[in-house]
Amino acid sequence: MICYEYPLSERVRTLLRLEDMFDKVRYFAIQEDGRQHHAALLALFEILEVANRADLKSDLLQELERQRHGLELLRSNPAISEQRLNQVLDEIANCIADIHAIPGKLGQHLRDNEWLMAIKQRTNIPGGACEFDLPAYHYWLHLPVMRRQEEIGEWLTPMLPIYDGLSVVLKLLRESGKPAHHIAFGGAFQQMLAGKSAQMLQINLRRELPCAPEISANKYALNIRFMSLGKGRPRLCESDVEFELTFCNL
Repeated sequence: MICYEYPLSERVRTLLRLEDMFDKVRYFAIQEDGRQHHAALLALFEILEVANRADLKSDLLQELERQRHGLELLRSNPAISEQRLNQVLDEIANCIADIHAIPGKLGQHLRDNEWLMAIKQRTNIPGGACEFDLPAYHYWLHLPVMRRQEEIGEWLTPMLPIYDGLSVVLKLLRESGKPAHHIAFGGAFQQMLAGKSAQMLQINLRRELPCAPEISANKYALNIRFMSLGKGRPRLCESDVEFELTFCNL
């Protein structure tokens, strides 16, 4: 199955984007080729851009506190495992403490690094990080693998409490819904929401289906169009499409 996630709030949209960026940094940072380490730095710069546009620390702390308060109310629920509940609450408490411990604005240690900021500025130009533009960076990309990996780790580590915190929030969000089976007749599906609230949608499709969903939603209705993929412009599927739909809400 392929899972497509669609955020219905700006906060969840930001968390999903950050999760994707952090995953890319973590993946490329442990590779060995200089071009892969270049990709790790590009993703790190993207995180920095998002951090510049929003107060991630306070927003994430607010969301974690909200989740902790909501989970505390479940202690008297006999259907909830107290051991599992305590594990989640401890995880949230650790994330809150680690985020509080981040000094200053998120990513300030990167902004204070003039060498990295020079690279970031050049990467905004197509082909701007070529060796003749940044010879010192070209030299760095040819340093021993271990040294490059260690330095990327040093730049990433101060930001990891944010990744840990958003991972907890998204995990709780993803586990909050129950999938329901549906059929999009002629590739189109519509459902009136009738006051149903959600922060994210999940659509699961069989991997072998050559189509992808285009989603539009508001507080009144959800519309999904399954578009055929192949050569040329995508078009609405002519056949019926079976899929699973999950409304996720915290």
